[in-house]
Amino acid sequence: MTESVPITTCYRHPDRRAGVTCQRCDRPICPSCMVQASVGFQCPECIKGSAKASPVMSVSDIRRAGRPIVTEVLIALNVIAMLAVVIGGGSPMRGGGDVSDQLLLIGRGQIVEQSARFGFVATPVGVSEGEWYRIFTGGFLHAGILHLAMNMLLLYLLGSQLEPLLGRMRFLTLYLACLVAGSFGVLLVTPTAATVGASGAVFGLMGAAVVAQRQSGVDIWRNGIGGLIVVNLLLTFAVPGISVGAHIGGLVCGVVVGAIVLALDRAVKVPWVGSLVCVAITLVLVGGCVWAAGQWADPVLGGG
Repeated sequence: MTESVPITTCYRHPDRRAGVTCQRCDRPICPSCMVQASVGFQCPECIKGSAKASPVMSVSDIRRAGRPIVTEVLIALNVIAMLAVVIGGGSPMRGGGDVSDQLLLIGRGQIVEQSARFGFVATPVGVSEGEWYRIFTGGFLHAGILHLAMNMLLLYLLGSQLEPLLGRMRFLTLYLACLVAGSFGVLLVTPTAATVGASGAVFGLMGAAVVAQRQSGVDIWRNGIGGLIVVNLLLTFAVPGISVGAHIGGLVCGVVVGAIVLALDRAVKVPWVGSLVCVAITLVLVGGCVWAAGQWADPVLGGG
């Protein structure tokens, strides 16, 4: 004995037989309404809703969302810092110079200067010497124009997506938290190494973007962000001179803080709460930087 099964019709086209059900809403859809998704098929309405919620934005989406003002200001500050480095005697292709010596990130080092009276004089410098500003300023300096261009390109692409999603204040405080986390990673792993670059903060933005996309149901391997992180991590460990501590520290912070901010956004619905959490985490990380610089730095080693 066989049991008759009723024919299911498409919810959008009642005269057509449904082939599958939508993976999101479970409504029956016909072949003409089936849209390939990362997993199975979805109906046009769910695809449209997912696109609105997704932090992955096209150029037209960015235009409609308005200019990413904070992102542009951060890029401008990095460019101004590069100009100051060149004016201060640094090389456009390699950086360096007096400005870099005074502002780069280092836990403990020495600047050796020649004195007519005392010969060569070594002056201790670094976060362990009370120069806490280096925790922040090192993230705005770069070792040449190519280094700057690579980081600023990623900052613009990621900032143009995350800033409209999080809002300007939360985006700024997230960026600073990731920057300081990168500094903490440097001072924890290589406290006597002179370090410059915004890559710690940029890696943090990549981590936050992954969290936001996963929570929106976006496949990070299909849209490219997953591959971008893998490639950058491979370069981090394969290319000499790249700061492992900055990249890993920033990435971990971006994932953790991004998840906290987005969770608070759903639970509290008050944007400034997420900003306060970012500021609190930043202050804790600053304390960690000071501790790491004094705890692990070898006073015999140095270099400015």
